[in-house]
Amino acid sequence: MLVLADYFFTIFHLLLILFNLFGWIWKPLRKAHLAVISLTLASWFILGIWYGWGYCPFTDWHWQVLRELGYRGLPSSYISFLVIRITGFMPPAKWVDGLTLGFALAAFIISLKVNFWPGKKFKK
Repeated sequence: MLVLADYFFTIFHLLLILFNLFGWIWKPLRKAHLAVISLTLASWFILGIWYGWGYCPFTDWHWQVLRELGYRGLPSSYISFLVIRITGFMPPAKWVDGLTLGFALAAFIISLKVNFWPGKKFKK
C-alpha cells in the first residue's frame, strides 16, 4: 500500500509542478492556474513561517510515506528529490531552491498578466 502511495504522490506532485509552471498557457485553465500557483506560494511563504521556507504539505506527506518505505536522508526540496530520483545527480541545494523560486515567480507573474491584462503586450 505504501508503494502505491509513493507512486500516487510522485505522479500527483509532478502534475502539480507542471501545472504550476505551464497551466497559464491554456486559456480555460488560467483562473484555476492563478488559484493553484497562489496557493503554492502561500504554502511556501505563509506556512513556511512555521514549518520552514518552501513548505509543501504534499511533500511532507510524501516524505512520511518514503520514511516508512525505508528512505533516509531525504533532501529538503522535492525538486531535488525528483532530480536525484530521475537522474541520480544531486544538484547543489541553493541552485535548486533558486531555480524553483525563479520559475515559480515567473509563472505567477505570467499568470497575473494573462488573467488581468489579457491581450496587452509588455512594453519594450
